[in-house]
Amino acid sequence: MLSKYGVTGTIARVDRGMTRGATNFHRPQRHCARRGGPEVHERMKKSLLVLLLLPAMAAACFAQESRQDISASGSALIPTFIAGNAVQLHATVGYGGLISYRYLLTPSSGLELNYQYAQQVQHYLNPTNNVLIHNRFQEISGAYVYSFTFRNFNPFVEAGIGGYIYSPIDDQKTQLQNLSQSTNIGALYGAGIAYEISPSFDIRVEYRGIIVKTPSFSQTDLKTNRYYNLNDPVIGVAYHF
Repeated sequence: MLSKYGVTGTIARVDRGMTRGATNFHRPQRHCARRGGPEVHERMKKSLLVLLLLPAMAAACFAQESRQDISASGSALIPTFIAGNAVQLHATVGYGGLISYRYLLTPSSGLELNYQYAQQVQHYLNPTNNVLIHNRFQEISGAYVYSFTFRNFNPFVEAGIGGYIYSPIDDQKTQLQNLSQSTNIGALYGAGIAYEISPSFDIRVEYRGIIVKTPSFSQTDLKTNRYYNLNDPVIGVAYHF
């Protein structure tokens, strides 16, 4: 027969053994948690590095995508003969320059702004006059441009509208006085090809046509009341940025 002290001692020993067993059971879990800690920190570092690099990568990609260009070209303004209202108009070829800015809305379509300057001599012939007028020609226009891509060649077409300014020059080539500036609204169309010589530069050749009313310089007897086509071939260099 066991005494109460013996039973109590046995229970106490069993309880201590269970406590040690429970302690040993939890130790591997704490050990696993310590071993997984560095791996978690390493993954967090990599994720943070990727997040930091994303803006730089996006900026680099944007920099490589050239959506704008500016070009400088030489031009030859070649007018056609026109007659109307008993007035005949001949004009000399006007050599000048064209500056264009183009912004691409998509890889194949864009908008273009143009400024052109040239000088001509207009020759008017009517029943009472046979006169020459030396003038400045200026173009301020905007156009829609559609481009194609074939290797380094980029053919394009364009169409738009512009303001065309004829300003008389008072010099020995002008045979009338009291002339005024003629400003007319006209249409622009054209087709050309750009050859890429580097990622930043291309050579651009284009035929441009301008349909505009003939200038009269505010002289009634110089009005043809007709529109004519100005042939305007250009060649130049464009810089992409």
